[in-house]
Amino acid sequence: MNIKSPSSVAGIRDSINDLTAYQPGKFIEEIQDQFGLDEVIKIASNENPYGPYPQSIKQMKKEVESLNQYPDSNFKALRETIGHLHGISSECISISHGAESMLQTIGKCFIEKNDEVIIPGATYTLYREISKVMGAKVITVPMENENVSLSAIEKNVGNQTKLIWLANPNNPTGTIVSREGINSLLERLPDHTWLILDEAYAEFADAELLPDRVSLVRNGRSIISVRTFSKAYGLAGARIGYAIASPEVTTVINTVSEPFNANRVAIAGALAAINEDGEYFIKAVDQIKQDRTRSEQQLSRMGLRVIPSQANFIMFETPVPAQKIFDALLPFGVIVRPCNAWGFDHMVRVSIGTTSQMDRFIHALSQVLQSNEIQPAEQRTG
Repeated sequence: MNIKSPSSVAGIRDSINDLTAYQPGKFIEEIQDQFGLDEVIKIASNENPYGPYPQSIKQMKKEVESLNQYPDSNFKALRETIGHLHGISSECISISHGAESMLQTIGKCFIEKNDEVIIPGATYTLYREISKVMGAKVITVPMENENVSLSAIEKNVGNQTKLIWLANPNNPTGTIVSREGINSLLERLPDHTWLILDEAYAEFADAELLPDRVSLVRNGRSIISVRTFSKAYGLAGARIGYAIASPEVTTVINTVSEPFNANRVAIAGALAAINEDGEYFIKAVDQIKQDRTRSEQQLSRMGLRVIPSQANFIMFETPVPAQKIFDALLPFGVIVRPCNAWGFDHMVRVSIGTTSQMDRFIHALSQVLQSNEIQPAEQRTG
């Protein structure tokens, strides 16, 4: 079917014409059909291979029977549970359809036409699209190799800067900005500038390295922490997330958000994940971190430069363009993510799957790197 471009649709806002649609990776069924494979592993979307957890599944199944009814519009039980988890009042918690929906709502709350927003050079691409659709001027600051540069961000803060979008740990690099660095940045920000701290992968990071978002909120800093149940809690398909902010900010967010902006099944799964699945959650996160370390070591032994990660994925450098590695792994039934879209043409991002999946990936990658088709011309044999 021939779909018109946005610019050909009458009445569409001008800002829409400058957007880039999200491009999902390859799907398992697609690769199975293409190569005649019985099994394909997708370690490209940073999903948790161990979720949903048992009690989450049980409670979500039970909740299906009540889908004829709207959920509690105040999400009282979930907000109180999350507040207790973080040691902060439920008034400081706002619920959303996944972290992405919260990011969209924050954009609606703060960004006006001609405002400026600051984004690191290689980070989650949705920040740019949210900002553009609201009419903002996007200022992209350079990275320091694979690290977010707070000094570059601070240098670009001006009178029109409304938001700073900061993923911590960062996607796709897996690197983090230190607690001290964020505290220092917040001390220097003007009153009209807000730091949006996207902590989708925070549960996989060393907690002592991350900022204390609760203390920062309590101390009146201009910060909003955005969290999700998609990653560490294994509920990516349920689409549920939340923000931690001052009561004044959450009141604004709740006013702008759509009514009932989380579904009953997702709420039930999130509550169970925190209240009943704690043991499974801890085991899953610990196993992912162990396999992350083991995979980093294996990749390093293969002579590849690995970016130390604090997330549930690893980015590593490839001797040939990453797209070639991606294509060569598909016949092995392995889907990874080339990082061309972020400007890293020789980098691959691989999500941490199960232990057996990571073993299969390492074996396939070693086969690929030894093939004449992949080796740089000067290293080819025969």
